[in-house]
Amino acid sequence: MALDLFNAPIFAQRKHFIQEIAGLDDVFDFLDEWPDGKRDSTYETVVSIVREAACRQRPVAAAEERFRQFLKSHDQFVSVEDVPMHFQWLSAGNLGGSS
Repeated sequence: MALDLFNAPIFAQRKHFIQEIAGLDDVFDFLDEWPDGKRDSTYETVVSIVREAACRQRPVAAAEERFRQFLKSHDQFVSVEDVPMHFQWLSAGNLGGSS
């Protein structure tokens, strides 16, 4: 749903690639893959905030910011300046060569 999308994608460093996270669905997918042994109180807090945003009990922007902080605290946040240009171009919706 468009209301669950972020204003701009967030990029997360994974082991061998950079993952684009465009909204709440992507955050849920990312957090579902988080290792069980690393699921601490910080993890539980971000899950709770994202759930509340999905249920319209909290603004999506609050979940977006908390998730960004979560990535930074785990050294997985990638600044948009560090994302390869071709990936930024694809993320802008310019698929199929159309402008």
